[in-house]
Amino acid sequence: MDTIFVKESEQARKWYVIDAAGKPLGRVAAKAAAIARGKNKLTFTKNQNMGDYVVIINAEKVAVTGGKEQKKIYHHHTGFVGGLRSQTFEKLIEKHPTDPLALAVAGMLPHNRLGRKLMDNVKIYAGSEHPHAAQKPEAIEL
Repeated sequence: MDTIFVKESEQARKWYVIDAAGKPLGRVAAKAAAIARGKNKLTFTKNQNMGDYVVIINAEKVAVTGGKEQKKIYHHHTGFVGGLRSQTFEKLIEKHPTDPLALAVAGMLPHNRLGRKLMDNVKIYAGSEHPHAAQKPEAIEL
């Protein structure tokens, strides 16, 4: 069986919109990552950017269960000695409402150059408004 290779100019890219209001964080992220990667297409190739564009709206209203608002902790390091900084989900979504979803989607994509390129296919917005109405995105239900 031959590997399918589709040229960049021959790829048909579609736009999808996912409303994250009241939906579980992981389910929204998993669906967005699969579409951004191109796993929903017959021409999927793991070493190419085959994916479609995903617009996630209402990221500030994403749901987590089991008391994870206070228990889920996000860490990052400043690069200096003793520079480990931690924040709970509650504080992070208050300060940067799109970050929990962006981190979840990025964690589900490859951790290499291709994964960083695929994150350009995902657009995340805190509110219900987005500037991509001209692309006529299709709504996806979870």
